[in-house]
Order: sequence, then structure tokens, then C-alpha cells
Amino acid sequence: MAVTSSISHLPATQTDTPVTAKNTLNKDSFLTLLTAQLQYQDPLNPMDNSAMVAQLAQFSSVEQLQNANSRLDTLALAQASNNQLQATGLVGKEVRFKTDAVTVTERGAKTKFELNLDGKADETSVIISDSNGKVIKTLKPGALGAGTNALEWDGTDKDGNPVPAGDYTVSVDARLSDKTHTEVGSSLTIRGTVASLLFDSQVPVLVVNGRHVKLSDVLQVTAPGV
Repeated sequence: MAVTSSISHLPATQTDTPVTAKNTLNKDSFLTLLTAQLQYQDPLNPMDNSAMVAQLAQFSSVEQLQNANSRLDTLALAQASNNQLQATGLVGKEVRFKTDAVTVTERGAKTKFELNLDGKADETSVIISDSNGKVIKTLKPGALGAGTNALEWDGTDKDGNPVPAGDYTVSVDARLSDKTHTEVGSSLTIRGTVASLLFDSQVPVLVVNGRHVKLSDVLQVTAPGV
């Protein structure tokens, strides 16, 4: 006699639940783990008291570190706000800042800058290039002494045509007239009045002659007319 068997498929009693992993362990997570460890410990082999005390000490250390970090964040925010408030005092002041470019405010406008030399230079060339790196003019101020030398560009190209308004990169080649034509160290600075301030990622940026100047580039601050 044939025996027919049937198998019933019981409904699943569990469902797959997505679990989101936490990348950090805070004090609440630590306390939850400790409570679970106490709840599921073996009654015949309870948790060692010394281990429990050590874990409680670790919990206390974690909480203290979190509180310290919170206070440091508050202190950093207060310091940043204080720096911003102090920076507003620069509005209206004249600043001297280091740069590698000059700005022509309008077509053919003259622009002044300073060439700072580490020592005397017998031969000096100031190369002015546009935003594409094309040399549009080379100034030949000749021999210059060590220190700050005031220079001016008349805002024209090598053919005497007025250049458009914009920023122009400046490079310097200063040398001695000895046999080796030793190069003299140089840097470029500009003076201008701070018109306003911008706060880029909470860092104050000065607006001088339409240019954005970082505080770290400022070398000197003077009152107007001094």
C-alpha cells in the first residue's frame, strides 16, 4: 500500500531586519553592553568583581573624555568668534601684504607695488603675465638697493596698449652683475585700505582693492594717513 506523505511549510517566525552598524561607541552604548553582561552572566560563575570595577572605571573615563571634548569644542567656537570680532577692527586700516599678483582696477589703470630685495641687485626684471601665463610686459627698473623699492606699472602691454581690468601675475628676476650672475632673493608686497571682511569657513578674509587677502599674508597694519 502506497503511503503518501505531506510536508507543511510553517510560516517563518523571524524576519530579516537590517542592522545599522555604529562607527562610534558612546557612553550609552557602553552602559548597555555592561548591563547586558550582568544580565546574562552565568549564575554558577558570576562576573569577577575586579573585572566589573575595571569596566566601571573605563566607563567613567569615557564619559570624562566626552565631557572634555565638548568643553574644547565650546572653547574653540568662542575663540573663533573672538578672532572674527577682533578682525573687524582692521576695516579702514591700511595693510601691507605679500602677494604674487597685481590688480588693474579698470582698463589701462596704473598700479603700484613694492619689490623687496634681500640684497643689492645690479640687474632687475619684473615680468607681468596674464591669467593664461602669457607675458604681456617686462619692466626693467635696473639696479635696485636692498630692502623695499616702490615700483609702478602704467597698465599697458609691451606695445603700449591699455590692458583689460583684472589680476596679473608678477615674477621677479634680480641678479648681481658678477661672473656667476648670482640671484638675489625677492618678494612682492602691496599696500591698500581694508574695505570689508569676509568670513570663509569662519576664517576672516580681508577685501583690499577688490582683492581677497588672507590674514596670514598681512605683514603690516597702519592707521590711515600715518
